[in-house]
Amino acid sequence: MRLLQVLVETEHLDDVLDALREEDIDPVVFSVEDGGDFVRDVGSDGDAGETGPGQKMVQFPVPTEAVDRVRDAMTDIGIEEEYLVIVNAETASTPHYSTLVDRYMDGTEEEERISNEEIRTKVRNLNPRPVTYYSMTVLSAFVATAGLLLDSPALVVGSMVIAPQIGAALTASVGTALDERSLFVEGIKSTFAGLAVAVVAAAALGWGLKTAQFVAPSLSVTTVQQIASRTSPGLLTLIVALCAGSAGGFGLATELPVSIVGVAVAAAILPAAAAVGIGVAWGIPTVALGAFVLLAVNVTGIVLAGAATLWYLGYRPQQWSEAASAAAKVRTVLGRPTTYVVLGLFVTTAIGPGVLLAQQIAFENQATTAVQDVIEGPGYEKLELTAVQIEFSDLGVSEDRREVTVTVRRPVDRSYPSLSGVLRQAIATETGERVTVTVEFVEQQRDSP
Repeated sequence: MRLLQVLVETEHLDDVLDALREEDIDPVVFSVEDGGDFVRDVGSDGDAGETGPGQKMVQFPVPTEAVDRVRDAMTDIGIEEEYLVIVNAETASTPHYSTLVDRYMDGTEEEERISNEEIRTKVRNLNPRPVTYYSMTVLSAFVATAGLLLDSPALVVGSMVIAPQIGAALTASVGTALDERSLFVEGIKSTFAGLAVAVVAAAALGWGLKTAQFVAPSLSVTTVQQIASRTSPGLLTLIVALCAGSAGGFGLATELPVSIVGVAVAAAILPAAAAVGIGVAWGIPTVALGAFVLLAVNVTGIVLAGAATLWYLGYRPQQWSEAASAAAKVRTVLGRPTTYVVLGLFVTTAIGPGVLLAQQIAFENQATTAVQDVIEGPGYEKLELTAVQIEFSDLGVSEDRREVTVTVRRPVDRSYPSLSGVLRQAIATETGERVTVTVEFVEQQRDSP
C-alpha cells in the first residue's frame, strides 16, 4: 500500500478531487500555514471548503497496483507533478479502501506492478556505498575461492549469499528498459568494476595459497568438480543466468523480495569470477578462458533478461506516450545513446564469448551423443554412463586437442582396457576434432536373492 501526497494548485483542486473520487479514492486536503504546518481543509461533507489563490496538499492511500492509474488520471486533467511524495503505508481505514482492494489486489483490473519512480528508487536502494560494495565483493570472492579449491558446495553457496552484485546488474536492466543512460551506465560500471575486483581478489588469494603451500602442490585444479563446472559453460548455465535476470525483474516490479533473487544472480557470476582468478593464479588458460566466457555470457544474460522482463510487465521509456506512433517510438529509441550501448554489449557477447559458448554447446552435444552410442552398443551392456565432462576450448593456446572425461559404472569383475580408444575414435568421427579421452571407472557390485 502507498500513501500519496500531491501539491495541487487551488484552481485545479475540485477537478483533482472529482477524479480521485471517481476511482473510489478518499482524499484529504491540507492547507499550508505561514509556519509550514499542514492543516486539514476538508469538511465533513467531503468538499474542499473555501479555496483561494495558492496551493493545497492532497493526501490519499491507494494499493500499490493503483499508483500508475491514479497518476494517469491526474495527468489527463492537466495536473503536473511538481511535488509528489510516495511512501509506504502499513494499513488504511477509509470509506472506500476495501473497494480499491477488491479492484486492484483481489481482482484483475491492474497488473501487479509498481510505478517507474518506485522501481528507480528500489533498484538504487539495492546498491550499497562503494566501500561496502567493494569490501563485500572481496570477501565474497575469498569465500568463493576457498570453496572452489576445497570443492565445497556449502562454501560456494555462502559466497553467493554475501555477494552484493544484484543491485548493479539490475540497475543496468532498469536503465535498459526505461532507456535511462545514467542508470544503465551506473549499473554496467558497477558490475564490471565489482567483477574485476572479484577476479583480482581470487587471483591474489589463489597465488598466495599456492606460494605459501597452503594448497597441496600436487593439486590439479582442472579435476576439482566445483571448478570444472565453472570452466565448461553450457546451455544449462546460460539458462540459470536468464532465469536469475528475469526473476530479478519480477522482484523489482512487484512486491516480491529482491534479496532472495540476489543469491541466484550471484550464483551465475561470482563463482565464475573466482574461477577466472584461480585460472590466472595457476597459469591455466583453459580454466581462465572457460570461466571468463561463462562470466561474460551470464552477466549479459542477466541484464538483458531483466530488461526484457520489465518490458513484458509494461515498463517503457518515459518519453513514450500512449498516442505516439510506432515510428515515433522507434526514432526516440534510436536517438538515445543507451540503445547503442546495449546493442554494442549484445553484439560483443554474441560475436565473442557467445560464439565460443555456442561452439562449446554444439561440441558437448555431439560428443555426448557419440559416447552414448558406444556405451549402448554391443560389448558394453554392463556399463552405465554417469557423466561426460568436456574441457572448454582454449582456441589452441595450450593444446590443439579437446579433453573429454567420461565416467562410467562397471561391475567389479569386468575390465574394458580399450574403451578410451573406442570412445576417442567415435568422438573424433562425430565432431571432426582431435580429442583426448579419459575414462574414469566407478566399480559397482550388486547382489540380489
